[in-house]
Amino acid sequence: MNVEIRPKPTYLGQHEGRYAFAYRITITNHSAEPVQLLNRHWIITHADGRVEEVRGEGVVGEQPRLTPGQSHTYSSGAMIPTPSGSMKGSYEFVTDAGDHFEAEIPEFVLAAPESLH
Repeated sequence: MNVEIRPKPTYLGQHEGRYAFAYRITITNHSAEPVQLLNRHWIITHADGRVEEVRGEGVVGEQPRLTPGQSHTYSSGAMIPTPSGSMKGSYEFVTDAGDHFEAEIPEFVLAAPESLH
């Protein structure tokens, strides 16, 4: 299946000693059949090398179904203990025929302005 995932992170500032980031994800179905997002798997790497994994159903409480050519955009966020890090992962989808597949979420950088000096 041909599903494109486009992430766009934004730094929100510090909150209670942690670094807050928002990210906007656009998922586009380039395949010839409808697909539905079932689950998410995130791998969040902190600047100190620590890794956390997050798994769950859907995205922000939704399991969007995308027809061919359709896109779905949602926003979410992450709080990390270091001024920079990265996120990557995958979404599990199912076709109307019941075939399950994963689409990779490309790695993107989380970076507070002070971490770029």
